[in-house]
Amino acid sequence: MNTTIRRASVFTLLLVLALLVRATWVQFYEGRALAEDKDNRRNAIEQYAYPLGNIIVGGDAVTGSARTTGGDLEYKRTYTDGGLYAAVTGFSSQVYGATQLEGIYQQLLDGTDNRLKNPLDTVTGKRSDPGDVITTIDPAVQKAAYEALGDKKGAAVAIDPTTGRILGVVSTPSYDPTVISAGDSDAWDELTDDPDKPMTNRALRQPLPPGSTFKLVVAAAALEDGLYSSVDVRTASENPYTLPGTTRVLANENASAPCENASIRVALQYSCNNVFAKMAVDLGEDKVKAMAEKFGFNDASQDVPVRAYTSVYPSDMEKSSTALTGIGQFDVTATPLQMAMVSAAIANDGKLVSPHMVSRISDADGTVLEDYEDGTESREIVSSSTAEQLQSAMRTVVEDGTGTNARISGATVGGKTGTAQHGENNSKTPYAWFTSYAKDDSSGKEVAVAVLVEQSDAARSEVSGNGLAAPVAAAVMRAALR
Repeated sequence: MNTTIRRASVFTLLLVLALLVRATWVQFYEGRALAEDKDNRRNAIEQYAYPLGNIIVGGDAVTGSARTTGGDLEYKRTYTDGGLYAAVTGFSSQVYGATQLEGIYQQLLDGTDNRLKNPLDTVTGKRSDPGDVITTIDPAVQKAAYEALGDKKGAAVAIDPTTGRILGVVSTPSYDPTVISAGDSDAWDELTDDPDKPMTNRALRQPLPPGSTFKLVVAAAALEDGLYSSVDVRTASENPYTLPGTTRVLANENASAPCENASIRVALQYSCNNVFAKMAVDLGEDKVKAMAEKFGFNDASQDVPVRAYTSVYPSDMEKSSTALTGIGQFDVTATPLQMAMVSAAIANDGKLVSPHMVSRISDADGTVLEDYEDGTESREIVSSSTAEQLQSAMRTVVEDGTGTNARISGATVGGKTGTAQHGENNSKTPYAWFTSYAKDDSSGKEVAVAVLVEQSDAARSEVSGNGLAAPVAAAVMRAALR
C-alpha cells in the first residue's frame, strides 16, 4: 500500500471514529436534555396520550381526562369545580406546564414515576397506569371558605392543629384550570393580564403585612422570655407611645381604649398598639425574631408539599422599626398559611404539627406508595403554660373584644384581628386579617383558621379584621366542626 492510500485510509478511519463518538455523545449524554426540553412536542404528545391520574378530595376526584377532538394529543386535563379547588390542584396544561399539586406529582399522575413500574414494565419499557394524589382537604370547609370570601380579593387557610392536616386552602378571585388545560392562548392571556391576579395563590404564595395578628407572636416572646409572667400582669406601656429616636407618636385605633400599661390580655382585647410596640423594643429585635422563626417565619423551605412563599421577620433595624414590627408593620410579611400556623400552635398547647395537604399517594390499584402520617412531625414553639394563657387571651378577644364576629354557638373560639396599613403614607385600603382557633364543646374537635381580605367593596372606614375577615373565619370554623 502506497503512502497516499495509507494516509487516506487513516483519515477516513478517523472521520468514522469522530462520527461514532459524536453519535454516542448525542445519544447518551445529550439525549436526556433533548428529551426533557420544554419545546420538545413529543413530551406533551406522550404525556397526554393516556388519561392522567387524579387528585382526590373527600373521596372524589376533582380532576379528570377527556378525549380531544383534534390535534396530536389524545387527552386533555379537566377539572370538577375548578375554581373552588384551583388553589389546591393548580393546573396541568399541554402548553403552559403544571403547577401546585399537578406539578409536584406530575410523574405520578402521568404514569412515568418509577414507583409505579412492576419488574416487567421495567424490562419492556411499558408505560405504567397513573397513580392518584389523595388530599387532606375537607370539601365542606373548602366550600365554606370559598363562598364566604365571595367576590372579595383574599384567602383563607384552615388547619387541624392536632394532626397538621390542611382542611382548606382558598384564594379569591379564582379561575377554572380547565380553560387553559388545552393551551387556549386567549384564555391564558386574559388570566395573566387580569389586574386581580386570579392565578396567584394568595393563601400560600403572597405574603403581606399581617398587622395586629402578629401581636400574638410578640406576646408569646414576652411570656417565654419572662418579660411578663402572665397575660394579666400590667405592662410598662405609656400611652401615647413615641417611637424611639423619633417624634412620631404611635396611635391606637380606639383612642378611648384602656391601653396605658395594659396587660397582655387587655392589649389583645383592644388591640393596643402602644403595648406591643413597646414590648417589641423591650424584648429587642433578636428575641422577637427568634420567636417568629420558631413559628415559621424566615423559612425558605416551607413545603405543604406546595412550597409557600417565605413569611419574613426583618433584621438589622433601628429601634423605631423594631417597635413597628411589634404591630405587624414595617417589613414584616406573612401568608395566611403562616398566620394559621401561629393559631394552630397556640391551640395545640404550644406544639406546631407540620401542616400538609396530601394524605397519601397511590398507584392505579389503590396500593399506597407513600403515606404522609398525621402528627408525625411536630415541634414545641412555646410551653403549654404560655399556650394556655394565649388561648385564654384570644378567647377574650372574641367574647369581649375586637373579634366578636367570630363567635360560634356550641364552640370555644379564640382569635385576633388585624388591620394592616400599606401604600405610601398608608394611602391604600388596609388589609383585613383574622387568625383564630375553635374547639367544639361536645366533640372536642379543633380547627385553626387564618383569613386575609386584601380588597373588598367596603368603604375604607369599614375595613377591619372583625368586620371583613372574622365572619369568613367563623363560616370556615363552623364547617370544620360540623
